[in-house]
Amino acid sequence: MSLPLTDAPVRDVAALIRDASSADHRAAESRGFITRLMAGELSLDAYGRYLAQLLPVYDALERERPPLAIFDSGFDRGDAIRADLRALGAEHHALVPATIAYAAHLGQLTELTSRDGIRYLAHHYTRYLGDLSGGQAIAALVARHYGATAEQLTVFRFDDLGKPVDVKRAYRDQLNALRLDDDQVEVLVAEVRVAFRMTADIFDQL
Repeated sequence: MSLPLTDAPVRDVAALIRDASSADHRAAESRGFITRLMAGELSLDAYGRYLAQLLPVYDALERERPPLAIFDSGFDRGDAIRADLRALGAEHHALVPATIAYAAHLGQLTELTSRDGIRYLAHHYTRYLGDLSGGQAIAALVARHYGATAEQLTVFRFDDLGKPVDVKRAYRDQLNALRLDDDQVEVLVAEVRVAFRMTADIFDQL
């Protein structure tokens, strides 16, 4: 899968993505399931159901990646999710249809084209920057409300990469250094919005 660099000027692409997808982001994070989970109104089993949905999504995302530094394998979450599910005793939870649809969508981004490389980047950005940001809050609240242990929350630890704030800053710098042109940024933003909407569908079905 290729992701060609261009001669476009350096600009704050991360800020462009954030601003253009802010409504979709808010819509996803305000869904009933996730707001109730973070408010302490559900259970540790409900968190396990949520985590079980993430596994096929990350497995699809991590099956193949473009050969760029921004896609450091240290981001990979599949093994951590499996370990957390075992620690939670939540390996039996069924997948909702939206999860299957999301994983299938990611599976389509394996064509060796530049457009698919940009679309892959959109999901990589959405998932891992989300884990480094809102995911840290989820981990803290699940521990506080439901007594989750450190062994049940390893998916949100990025020890191999460094402190979340530093990793996020480096990621944004690498994103901007790609010098994406206007058409690439348009594809990127559109696919980030798709990622948020597919995540919202999962929350709705949970």
